Amino acid sequence: MKITDFMRDQMRQVTRKFMSGNAAEATAAIQKSLKEKSTHSGAGTGAGGPNMQQFMKDLMPDKNVTPDITGAQTELPQFVTDLLQRLGVPAQGAPNVSDISGDAEQHSPTSDKARSDTTVPGQFLSKSFTNQAGTRTYRLYIPSTYKGQAMPLMVMLHGCTQNADDFAKGTGMNAVAEESQCFVVYPNQTQAANSSKCWNWFKSVDQQRDQGEPSIIAGITQTVIDDYKLDAGKVYVAGLSAGGAMAIIMGTAYPDMYAAVGVHSGLPYAAAHDLPSALAAMKGSAAPAFNQRSANAQLKSIPIIVFHGDRDATVSPRNSETLMAQSVPEYLDDELAQKGEAGKGGKPVVIVEEGKVPNGHTYTRTSHHDRNGRAMGEHWLIHGAGHAWAGGSKTGSYTDGRGPDATREMMRFFSTQSRA
Repeated sequence: MKITDFMRDQMRQVTRKFMSGNAAEATAAIQKSLKEKSTHSGAGTGAGGPNMQQFMKDLMPDKNVTPDITGAQTELPQFVTDLLQRLGVPAQGAPNVSDISGDAEQHSPTSDKARSDTTVPGQFLSKSFTNQAGTRTYRLYIPSTYKGQAMPLMVMLHGCTQNADDFAKGTGMNAVAEESQCFVVYPNQTQAANSSKCWNWFKSVDQQRDQGEPSIIAGITQTVIDDYKLDAGKVYVAGLSAGGAMAIIMGTAYPDMYAAVGVHSGLPYAAAHDLPSALAAMKGSAAPAFNQRSANAQLKSIPIIVFHGDRDATVSPRNSETLMAQSVPEYLDDELAQKGEAGKGGKPVVIVEEGKVPNGHTYTRTSHHDRNGRAMGEHWLIHGAGHAWAGGSKTGSYTDGRGPDATREMMRFFSTQSRA
């Protein structure tokens, strides 16, 4: 279904009312929009017309929706709450609905109560950071082998409805970091900032350096580097879903801080700027404000590893293709090639490999290397997988144990990257 200009305009009006915190006015606007949509499409009055029901099914194909817009309401209708919260928009007084779902193995999110990870010998500390944009708590894993030496740092950004403890358990990153002698920090999104605890990847203010949530995540990163005298040239950021979308924002806004980016089931940089464009981006359509050339100019020097399931019904796997196009352009700068700067000019080497996890998923890995053999990017398309962390543990939420092991592969890729 094509989202028309009329529909997009109506959704923007609803978004403005909703984001202002007035659920009653937003509901009234939704009721009016749906009725007008029915009139425009010749479906008759109300939301019961066949065109309107098809409209809502197209918006949320994995939901069984029969919109009811009758009567006065003080809160958003449930079908609208589902849609908005899947996009990471906070809804006052509405139940949390995850933006991550699919046909992969899934588990209920764990509680917010902080707890120690007893499966690894290092320390798992609870800390907090505050700047002008707000306060966020975070969890910090310190490997048992740390004696003051300059170790690498991994920044892990959880998905919607998750928290740092849940994400650490689900990904098993602490155990891999212990083996690799790497610190790991897990910033926590708050329910006050987003009722589903999604990072606000689709808001313009949260896509900019030294603004909003990026400033907080960067502040946490720098604090950990300074406090423990870590290797500032080996700092990496990765995330799942909304966390993956925020990870590429961090890599773009702070190329002087992060040496590489990992994105699992996420979205490209600047894929959205409001609710309608977020919906379009999640469905795999280019957002109206998306500027491919500008994104390429910013991202082409940032090494990236991307994982996505080809049966992801929440975030279209087409987003992973766009991420790779942003970060690894087909041809590098000809001017640099003419200057004879080895490894910076000419066509990168592309290697495509098919693989299968024993008793698990098959996958296609496409790796890009410069003329010196340096890894520029990897794209893992996991066949039959939904919207969940590949190779994760059932002790955390939204994981798919049928692999491949995204945690170890990310750590392997990051270990080859450093910032001068």
